Amino acid sequence: MQVTETLNEGLKRGYQITLPASELDAKVNEKLAEAQPEVEMKGFRKGKVPMALLKKQFGQRIMGEAMQEAIDGAMNDHFESTGDKPALQPQVEMVDGETWKEGDDVVVTVAYEALPAIPEVDLSTLKLEKLVVKADDAAIDEALQNLAESAQNFEAKDGAAEDGDQVVIDFLGKVDGEAFEGGAAEDYPLVLGSNSFIPGFEDQLVGTKAGDEKNVEVSFPEQYQAEHLAGKAAVFECKVKEVKGPVAAEVNDELATKYGAEDLAALKAQVAERLEAEYAGAARAVMKRGLLDAMDEVVSFDLPPSLVEAEAKQIAHQLWHEDNPEVHDHNHGEIETTEEHTKLAERRVRLGLLLAELGQKAEVEVTDAEMTQAIMNQARQYPGQERAFFEFVQQNQQMQQQLRAPIFEDKVVDHVFAQADVTEKEVSKEDLQKAVEDLENE
Repeated sequence: MQVTETLNEGLKRGYQITLPASELDAKVNEKLAEAQPEVEMKGFRKGKVPMALLKKQFGQRIMGEAMQEAIDGAMNDHFESTGDKPALQPQVEMVDGETWKEGDDVVVTVAYEALPAIPEVDLSTLKLEKLVVKADDAAIDEALQNLAESAQNFEAKDGAAEDGDQVVIDFLGKVDGEAFEGGAAEDYPLVLGSNSFIPGFEDQLVGTKAGDEKNVEVSFPEQYQAEHLAGKAAVFECKVKEVKGPVAAEVNDELATKYGAEDLAALKAQVAERLEAEYAGAARAVMKRGLLDAMDEVVSFDLPPSLVEAEAKQIAHQLWHEDNPEVHDHNHGEIETTEEHTKLAERRVRLGLLLAELGQKAEVEVTDAEMTQAIMNQARQYPGQERAFFEFVQQNQQMQQQLRAPIFEDKVVDHVFAQADVTEKEVSKEDLQKAVEDLENE
C-alpha cells in the first residue's frame, strides 16, 4: 500500500492511497479462507465448498469489505504516525470508481482539516475575580415572606370574587344539553387565575358573589385529553357557595414546620443557605465569563475553517429563530452568516478546542453517575415518558454527547479555577444581579 501526500497547506491535508490489486486479492482470499469452514452450500459438505466457488458466490461482497478495512487501516496508521486529528470526518473518494474493475489497483483520495496544535497555557497567570454575596437579613426576610405567600390560606370575605380569590362552587357540565361523566362536583375550591380549569372558565366567575348562580359557557380545547369532549362547546351550571380571599401565612414556627424545618430559626438557616447557593451559582457564571475572556486574550492558534463555518451557521440559525419565534421548524430559506457570526464562531471554536485540550491533559472524565443524573434531569421534561427517553439516549450517541459536553466543560472550568489566581470580592446582591445582566446583554 502506498500513501502519497498531495496537500499540506495550513491545517488542510490531502493524501492519495493506492492499494495494489495483489494485496486486495490476498485480503479477499484470506477472508474467504477464514469463512470456508463454516460455509454450507447445496451439493457440498460443510467446510468443503471449493475456494473458486466461494469467490464466485461471495467475492464481490468480501471485496467491498476488504477495501473498506484496508482504507480504514491505512487511515488509522496515518493518524497514529503523524499525530493528526481530523477536525471533521475525512472526505474519502475512490478515483475512477465507476470504471474500476476487479484486478485493478484501488486508488482513493483523502482530504481533511487537522486540528491545530494547542499552545501551553500557564493557568496560574490567569487573574480572576470571584464575586461573593452574603445572605443579609433583608434578603432572608424577603424569601420568608415569599414562602408565607406560597403557603397562603383562604378566609371568607364579603363582596365579589376577584382574580386570586377562591370560590367554593357546585357545578354541572353539559354538552348538547346532556351531562357528561366527570363534569360535576360539589364544594369544589377553585382559585381564580390558577388556570386549573379549561380556558375561559375561571374568568367568567370573576365578579360573582356567594349565592350567585351562573352558567359558564366554554369550549373544550381541540387537543383535550378526553377525545369525546375535544373541541365541543359546553355549559357549566355553577352555584357559588362561598367567596374567600387569600391570607398569607404568618412567618413563625408553624410556617417553618410546613416546610420541613424544626422551627423558624432552622428555616432561616435553610433559606440563607439556599440564597447563598444561588448567589454562588450566579457568581460562578460571571467568573466563568471572565475566565473565557482571559483565555481568549492570551491564546491564539489557527482554526479549522470547516469548524468555524459550521459554528457560524449554527449561531446564525439560532439567532434567526430567536428573532422569529413563530417559526418552530426548519422549513425556511438559507440563513446567511455575517462577519459578526463568524467572529463569535471563531471565539467559540478556539475556546472549545482549548478547553478540550486542557481537559484531556488533566484527565477530566464524565462519570457514569454524572451522565445518569444529567439524563434524569432531562427526562423530567417528559413526564410519563421517562423510560422511553432513557432508551432513546442509550441508543443515540449524538444525544449522549450533547448531555456530556456541558458536564465536561464545567469540570474543566473548575480545574482551571483551581489553578488560576482568584481574588474574592464581596459585593451586594444588586451588584451581582447587574453583573449577570451584563452577561446576558453581551
